Amino acid sequence: MSVDKVFWPAPYQRELEARVNTVDGNQITLDRTIIFAFSGGQQSDDGTIGGRPVLAAEKRGREIYYTLADGHGLKAGDGVRLTIDWPLRYRLMKLHFAAELALELVYRNYGHPERIGANITADKARLDFRWEGSIASIIPDLQAQMDRLIAEDHPIRSDFSDPAAEQRYWEIEGFARVACGGTHLQRTGEIGPVRLKRNNPGKGKERLEIFLKD
Repeated sequence: MSVDKVFWPAPYQRELEARVNTVDGNQITLDRTIIFAFSGGQQSDDGTIGGRPVLAAEKRGREIYYTLADGHGLKAGDGVRLTIDWPLRYRLMKLHFAAELALELVYRNYGHPERIGANITADKARLDFRWEGSIASIIPDLQAQMDRLIAEDHPIRSDFSDPAAEQRYWEIEGFARVACGGTHLQRTGEIGPVRLKRNNPGKGKERLEIFLKD
């Protein structure tokens, strides 16, 4: 039985009572969790399990394995309180959804280029494309479109498209419905001001970087 991923229906929840399912050395599994594990380019949460810092979170199939320091002392059946670093989670949610908006706008308006990479960290989000020439030429228009979507403060719906397969999506009515298993904001206005920048990782490739204007 896989872990109940409470971070999907309740991405704003900061604490949770859970139970240890399995222990294998310094790796454990839980019956339920709010601690997101790296997926779709989104960085794992920082958090604690029973007051012990989570050193790594790894998604394997539908299960999540959490690595704790040696000598953590937990055993199967123990009750534990989970916490997340909320400022980090919220920042990742903002950057993640900014990247989702940018990607959908690029697909719609600039020939649906092949995406070859994505990554979201606390510093920035990035999208890599197969792209001839320079992506810099589209940045002013793309920036204006993103600014508009953020300023319009659209509600964001996130739910399962196939609960049995744990397939999820986000949707902005009248704009897009996109498959995605990340943690999502409730409204586009929460992203706040962003800045787009071009980078060139190699011939035939272009990188779009997205920064929050703190």
